Order: sequence, then C-alpha cells, then structure tokens
Amino acid sequence: MIVCVCRRISDREIARHARAGMGFDEIQFELGVATQCGRCEGCVRDVVAQCSASCPTANIQLANHPLESSAWKPPQSSSPTSSAR
Repeated sequence: MIVCVCRRISDREIARHARAGMGFDEIQFELGVATQCGRCEGCVRDVVAQCSASCPTANIQLANHPLESSAWKPPQSSSPTSSAR
C-alpha cells in the first residue's frame, strides 16, 4: 500500500528500512517521507513502530573486536606460550 503519496513510498519499503534498524528520522531522511504535505507521518511512524517491535535489530550492539564478544571465546591452548622478550 502506498503510504506517502507525495514520494510514492509503500509500507513495504518503509518496513524494509525499519527492519534494517533505521528509526523514523533516518527513514525520513533516506526516503523523503513526511517531508512535503506531512499527512503520512502518523502512518509511517506506526509502520516503523510495528517493525521495530517485531524485529528489534536496532538494539543489537556489535563488539569492536571479535574476541571481545561474550558469545564466543577462543579455545584455550594447552601448550604454554613463550612470552619472554
């Protein structure tokens, strides 16, 4: 369904961006929704809220380094390593 008539943006396109972790402001900037007449703003916000609630990818934080992640720990080697310099 077309949500933003001015920019011809569908609810599917808005949902795709929201599922990718984008919020309303980012979607507005990217797609231009609710920037002309503004009548679609409420519907766009509803779509973003529904998609964010069902797929909260925006809350995922990635570790700066793969070894810093608590989900994966490298195996401990049984042989001692020489650290003498």
